[in-house]
Parts: sequence; structure tokens; C-alpha cells
Amino acid sequence: MQLHTTFSFAASHFLTKYHGKCENLHGHNYKLIVTIEDTVKKDGMVMDFKIIKEKVNEKVISKIDHTHLNDLIENPSAENMSIWIWDQLKNELPLKKIKLYETEDYSCEYDGN
Repeated sequence: MQLHTTFSFAASHFLTKYHGKCENLHGHNYKLIVTIEDTVKKDGMVMDFKIIKEKVNEKVISKIDHTHLNDLIENPSAENMSIWIWDQLKNELPLKKIKLYETEDYSCEYDGN
């Protein structure tokens, strides 16, 4: 069974290997959906949503919310950010995938491959 938990954060960045508007400093209000997958336990749950929230806030959101992403991630495209987020969480949660929305219309989905 899969559980989905949604988070939001704001951050600035610029793309260092891109030529166009996005090579200039700008910011986004991001949305992150973390999907975990596991079996339903005897308590009737895959995992307490509170635990997912605590892990993601500790390992990801607290490090990137209201920051300048270039200070943490080289060339912080949605793709590179998704890999970074996955790496922060892969040993903490039974991840299935993450989906990162840079805007309402543009998103990136990553499953560790």
C-alpha cells in the first residue's frame, strides 16, 4: 500500500548550467509529495503520518525552506533537487517515489532510478 504526504517550502535558486531566464536569481513556492510503500501492519497502518512528517521535516524541509538552494545543491534544477531529497530520505523511510512541483504546472517525479 502507498501513502502520500504533501509538504511545501519556499526557496531561491539559479540554474548554473542553463542559458535563459532561469540562470538568473529567482524563487519558487515548491510543493513536495513523498510517497512511501509498505504493508499494512497489525495496527491497521502502513506508517503513522506523523512519523513521515517528522522525518521529512527534519531531513529535508528544515534544510531547504527559505534558503538559497545553490548554497546546498549544485545546479538546483527540479531534477537535481529531487535526487538530493531522495538521498536525504532513502535510509529513513520506505520510499516509493517523490514528486516535486516547482510551479503548479511543472513537476519532477523520481523513484531512485
